[in-house]
Amino acid sequence: MEYKSLGVIGGMGPKATSVFFDKVIEHTVADRDQDHIDMIILNHATLPDRTEVILANQGELFLNAVAKDLQLLEAAGVSNIAIPCNTSHYFHAAMQRMTSINIINMVDETLKEIYSLHGEHCKIGILATNGTVSSGVYRSGCEKYGMQLHEPNDSIQEHVMDIIYNKVKRNLPVESGEFEGIINELLVNYNCNCVIIACTELSCIPIRNEISKYCVDAMAVLVQKSIELSGKHSDSE
Repeated sequence: MEYKSLGVIGGMGPKATSVFFDKVIEHTVADRDQDHIDMIILNHATLPDRTEVILANQGELFLNAVAKDLQLLEAAGVSNIAIPCNTSHYFHAAMQRMTSINIINMVDETLKEIYSLHGEHCKIGILATNGTVSSGVYRSGCEKYGMQLHEPNDSIQEHVMDIIYNKVKRNLPVESGEFEGIINELLVNYNCNCVIIACTELSCIPIRNEISKYCVDAMAVLVQKSIELSGKHSDSE
């Protein structure tokens, strides 16, 4: 099998990028250094905030900034590009038009995973930034697969944004029970079949197995697809 290098546009945020890198290494079947994936990681932390540009209808600010990253990865000769940031996937089609290199669509891959597990007509909760929720990227994707997306009410959404921006991005501790409580609320009070962890900052928070079995983590899906497309095997196969 041909092994292919992976480009990563990170920094959204830096901690999530670090966790993504660790997870790729952790889940790649390897006995020596040479068995791992060649990666080029651009930790572009100064990229404009994705939620802000989406809500302000200023997407060109993000696209202009990320264009250089795509050019650098093209020059480096990577075969695929992973972007461990759900909100940025609002611009997936526009970014893909800017490069001939395949940009892994984390949103679509995540929804395909959920569809394979739950099928049509399932009800899915989503925990994400305001930008991801308001952009409708998961909503329109669910419609394509005949699944129903449940978006949190204002109270839950404010709580989620507080965890993302005031805790994880500031490198402050988050109690697992606090995050698990939000997940449980969507599962129990709103009868969701599963919950998408649709923000890579939230993917940094450990949760118990009895809770995680009802979740599909978009970062975990991206890790799996990145390993697969690089011609390697993951320990979950």
